[in-house]
Amino acid sequence: MKNSGLIIIIIAIICISILIFVLLKKKPAKFNHLDWANLKKYQTENLNIDSSKSKVNRVVFMGNSITEFWNTHQPYFFKNPLYINRGISGQTTPQMLLRFKQDVIDLEPEIVVILAGVNDIAENTGPTTQKMIEDNIFSMAQLAKTNGIKVILCSVLPVFSFQSKKHLKPANKVIALNAALKEYALKNDIFYLDYYSSMVDAKNGLKEAYTYDGLHPNAEGYKIMAPLAEEAIKITLNKN
Repeated sequence: MKNSGLIIIIIAIICISILIFVLLKKKPAKFNHLDWANLKKYQTENLNIDSSKSKVNRVVFMGNSITEFWNTHQPYFFKNPLYINRGISGQTTPQMLLRFKQDVIDLEPEIVVILAGVNDIAENTGPTTQKMIEDNIFSMAQLAKTNGIKVILCSVLPVFSFQSKKHLKPANKVIALNAALKEYALKNDIFYLDYYSSMVDAKNGLKEAYTYDGLHPNAEGYKIMAPLAEEAIKITLNKN
């Protein structure tokens, strides 16, 4: 009996040791989650921007994967040295708001192009309301204007459904959010960049020719977006 009790104690010690080892191995991942807004993604690039170059006409594109992947599907667009891509895949508006100072304001652009909201509708960081999405986007716009940065506020692109979240019905939520963004832009003398109208299909989704998954633009989609963005930038730069 004594031997069996000793064996049980030894097994218990081994199990506890394994549990502690597993928890310690996971600890670094917990600390990584503290950078919820992924500030580290562009920290080095931001520091390496040549401060001696003129900031006149500099444009920062703030967004999610639709902005980030623009580099991949239409790389020549961001060959323009005045254009800076600060999109991060999967991000929602509260995450963008947290990194807005580092990735936009501190770069001292003349214009910021804000394309955000679809991942909030997809509930990437949990359930949300349209009011919460609006508040975050409008806060970014207000921060920009307070710091002398002109704002281009983009419509959310059409999306009929999310491949990994079929239970969500985003189409009408996108329409409602875009209406609020347009109204805010008009009231606050901000250029509203309407990608939606040029890319929507009969189901209020993204036209098949412009996407590979119903959410993200392909090269043809970015061919629609690029001239619209450039025209918006041209008009905004010429505004007093």
